[in-house]
Amino acid sequence: MSKRRKMPRDTRYSRYLHPRWWPTWLLIGLMWLLAQLPLRAQWWLGKGVGDLAWRLLPRRRHIAEVNIRLCFPELTAEEQGVLVRRAFHSNGIGILEIGLAWFRQPQQFLRYTRVHGLEHVEAALQRGKGILALGGHYSSLDLCGTLVTCFVEADVMQRDHNNPLLNAFMTRARERHYGAALSAKDLRGLLRQLRQNRMVWYATDQDYGRKGIVFAPFFGIDTASITATSRIAEHSGCTVLPFSHFRRSDAVGYDIYFHPPLENFPSADDLADATLVNATIEREVRRFPEQYLWMHRRFKTRPSADDPDPYRRSQ
Repeated sequence: MSKRRKMPRDTRYSRYLHPRWWPTWLLIGLMWLLAQLPLRAQWWLGKGVGDLAWRLLPRRRHIAEVNIRLCFPELTAEEQGVLVRRAFHSNGIGILEIGLAWFRQPQQFLRYTRVHGLEHVEAALQRGKGILALGGHYSSLDLCGTLVTCFVEADVMQRDHNNPLLNAFMTRARERHYGAALSAKDLRGLLRQLRQNRMVWYATDQDYGRKGIVFAPFFGIDTASITATSRIAEHSGCTVLPFSHFRRSDAVGYDIYFHPPLENFPSADDLADATLVNATIEREVRRFPEQYLWMHRRFKTRPSADDPDPYRRSQ
């Protein structure tokens, strides 16, 4: 079977006037309309979207159930089920927040935002080697990413959307706030931004297959973990600065955290480096586990091809 041809990134809206793009335009219009609602209403509607997804997307629900069962074996089956549903609620809110990030100005949400650890960013920038902001796929990443740009100039690496029109909107929206929205495969562009002493958002917490990986523990599970983070830090001399963000549990609002940089990174040991990166992300996930993207098959690639697929349903 031939691989599906990937369309090139084209952010000119004039390229998407054909009727086949009209359903996507309608979706974008709905996103714009919902983005005008108050933040509290966004959260309320987002929970409803998440609840609908929990009911209508059994495959994604199964993936989340497997992930949470593997990562939180200390929870009872009932507690795991509650966490799965809360994760769908949180990611439903995240879907609504995409519209806020695309169509609203981040300054409108500063009164809901607290930023912690900016001194770590300032100290890293004084080194002049750039910052690799080590993030994770927390459900608030779209809105909180744009909020960060109100406090520090930053760039972002992104996986381009499969829908070229949605990708055009996403890229143009991010380029309004970030200095650059780089393709996830554009390592040359990433190194160029680091040489200019820029801060670049970068996440490693997904399964990218067997190329360029080691198996390092994540929630106690040997997990396919890319070694590119070490190579980037080694080549550029940049500071690797952990970065996380969460919705508050006690009120409508957001907390953004910049943590102290990773020490002795990179080392001469790819496994030790990947273990440190995974432990750093795991620590943040455990703070608000429902705000993580559990619907991704994080443990798909196993150390041996003979190892059972944890996501395979029993017959």
